[in-house]
Amino acid sequence: MEATLINGQWTTIKTRTRASGLVVALLFVVAGCAQPLNKREGGFLIGGGLGAATGAIIGAAVGHPGAGAAIGGAMGALGGGIIGDQLNGQEVKQNEQQQAMAVQQRELAQQRLELEQMKKEREELKKEEQKREIEELRAELDELRSSRRSRR
Repeated sequence: MEATLINGQWTTIKTRTRASGLVVALLFVVAGCAQPLNKREGGFLIGGGLGAATGAIIGAAVGHPGAGAAIGGAMGALGGGIIGDQLNGQEVKQNEQQQAMAVQQRELAQQRLELEQMKKEREELKKEEQKREIEELRAELDELRSSRRSRR
């Protein structure tokens, strides 16, 4: 096997091939998700990727890029997952509030319709009451006229 010196460490083609294979496998796993990632999963992956990259850079500076990538990836994934979970929780809460608001708006619209209907009914009752009063007054007027005629 042919070994080459990279950043002060001896690596073989076999090692680089394995690392490349792992990266490709990870890409297939991420790309193969059947549904879009939620905020928690996205935060986990982004945090893990950024943490691994940062850890690899820092680890390479001290001669251990693999260990740095592993530690950075784990810490980044943990932090990204926590942040993503918080964002996911906020999104769920907002959706629940929007649903509650939609229900309240429907109820409010229904109550407005009922109020308008009650106003119309009250107007009709007033008209009927006024008609009765007019009829009563006419009857009283007719009685007065007839009693007046009888006196003459």
